[in-house]
Amino acid sequence: MINIALIAHDGKKPEMVSFVMRNKEFLIQTKIFATGTTGSHIEKEGFHVTKLLSGPKGGDAQIAALLATGDIDIVIFFRDPLDKHPHEPDVQMLLRLCDVHNIPLATNPASADFILKGIALHIADKNA
Repeated sequence: MINIALIAHDGKKPEMVSFVMRNKEFLIQTKIFATGTTGSHIEKEGFHVTKLLSGPKGGDAQIAALLATGDIDIVIFFRDPLDKHPHEPDVQMLLRLCDVHNIPLATNPASADFILKGIALHIADKNA
């Protein structure tokens, strides 16, 4: 099973919900981890979510720790580049750890769609 982390800044939460609903068939086959508020929005759409703390309260750091221990396979983090975020150091740590541990990272819906499509093709090729 694929473990996927879903995170969205406040201004991007509607985009995350839209993304999740567009990719429901794929995502119901994964284990979803999410920061608190993002996870609550995703749960309302019928998904089971392992919710962590909200981002500003340490949720980004919790996901980074899971990533560093090999418990997260993909990170989808819809960031709002036009707003200030008090927990930016945690965000930067998470992004850095994705690079250190070679974890696929999407920061917008277009890149997230490509990652999921790539995984689906890889799975289909393995099963062929």
